[in-house]
Amino acid sequence: MITVSPVRIGGRSATGLRVELLDSPPLLLIVAEKGFLMCGYLNLEVAENLGVCAATVSGVNSFEDLLGAEVKAVTTKAQKLGMKHAVKLML
Repeated sequence: MITVSPVRIGGRSATGLRVELLDSPPLLLIVAEKGFLMCGYLNLEVAENLGVCAATVSGVNSFEDLLGAEVKAVTTKAQKLGMKHAVKLML
């Protein structure tokens, strides 16, 4: 099942995508104004090659987990904007 939901972050709205996978944690992605935050299923190297602002986290099961998790890695564009925390990526 694929679910698309609004996600509120600091008074702003983003779009959350959740894909349920068989016998595995869900694939999670939040797309916001400045960039996106993705779970470990998605490839940060591809995001880097495309020159987008993105960060990745792991070990998450919900949008709340995604926003509260420690950022594992960011693209160069996200790094230049000082985005070391998930919520900062969104705002």
